Amino acid sequence: MEELDNITRAFANTGTSSVDAVHKSAGNSRPTVTLPLPPGVGAVMLARLRRLALPILLVAAWQIVSKLVLDDTTRALLPAPTVVAVAAWELVSSGELFRHLADSLRREFIAFSWSLVAIPVGVAMGWWKSVNEQLDSLVEILRPIPPLAWIPLSILWFGIGDIQNQFIIFLGIFFPILLNTITGVKGVDLNLVRAARCLGAGEGDVLRRVVLLAALPQIVTGIRIGLGVGWMALVAAELVGASSGLGFLINDARTLLRTDIVIVGMITIGLVGLVLDLLIREISHRLLPWSRSLHR
Repeated sequence: MEELDNITRAFANTGTSSVDAVHKSAGNSRPTVTLPLPPGVGAVMLARLRRLALPILLVAAWQIVSKLVLDDTTRALLPAPTVVAVAAWELVSSGELFRHLADSLRREFIAFSWSLVAIPVGVAMGWWKSVNEQLDSLVEILRPIPPLAWIPLSILWFGIGDIQNQFIIFLGIFFPILLNTITGVKGVDLNLVRAARCLGAGEGDVLRRVVLLAALPQIVTGIRIGLGVGWMALVAAELVGASSGLGFLINDARTLLRTDIVIVGMITIGLVGLVLDLLIREISHRLLPWSRSLHR
């Protein structure tokens, strides 16, 4: 009882480790096991700064070259990061950057909704040999044609406007989703299909509950690739066939020799592409936690 009271008093009086107090009061000479503490805020910030070391060095080198090496004429073609930051603030404060960004994103997502037709087409081509025989030659003829090569013809068909831009984006997104869906369906484990049929599943149930679910990781990969290609095709299409959007902003700034605005538009394109990819990855992690290929 006396030793138990000593242990209780040790717990009440000490401001350090409770485990250490127990061992000291009980006269236990065995060393205590201390668990590693989680990294502090400073360690986390330092780890993040290490990842940004190379971009920071590149921006510093860019600033030095623009300010100290280039003359006034060539400096207009490569303005310093500080000048670009001022131009970015002007575009943000006026709302012009957000207006062009909203128009580009709207075209991207409308075209993306069209391109989702590639999923049922890909499932049909991957599952039924007769469908694949009919469509494979057509797909392999159209797929190598770059979306940018369609711009002159799309302007003749749809004129200059949103539909023309969306058509170019659609071509950029459609084929990556289609090919990845076909690959995913053909790669489904046949043992899963046989097991489902042995349990009485019909053809529709097998396609919905076995084939489509097994092919989802590959389909998500196709969506990631397609969104990236479509985003690049969008900007190229807006350079020649739009009255708004980030591509239009870059081209309009080029005619005015506003290289700082051109660089702001390019950086915005890159950042938005990164955010779109991170968003798709986060959604896939939540919807497909069982897929090892999407968690690497």
